[in-house]
Amino acid sequence: MGYQKINVEMVVFSEDADAVVMGLNSAIDRLEEAYTIFGGDIESVAVAHSGTRRKSALGQTLDVGKRVTSVLESAAHNVADAYKKVI
Repeated sequence: MGYQKINVEMVVFSEDADAVVMGLNSAIDRLEEAYTIFGGDIESVAVAHSGTRRKSALGQTLDVGKRVTSVLESAAHNVADAYKKVI
């Protein structure tokens, strides 16, 4: 039987950290009722914010979707122009 380690990293506001840790501990307790969990702990460490916001995966996906839509519209326009020239 194999094992798999699961790492989860979250960044939350400092004032919410204790509540989040309590919620995670509660969720782990509920998971242990249904699954065998070997060890593990929750570590809370303060971090400094760099000041710059990174784009979320959702934001990047939306941007790519806009670019794809633009390319498809351009392609459709080019096909329509080529069709007009043929006729």
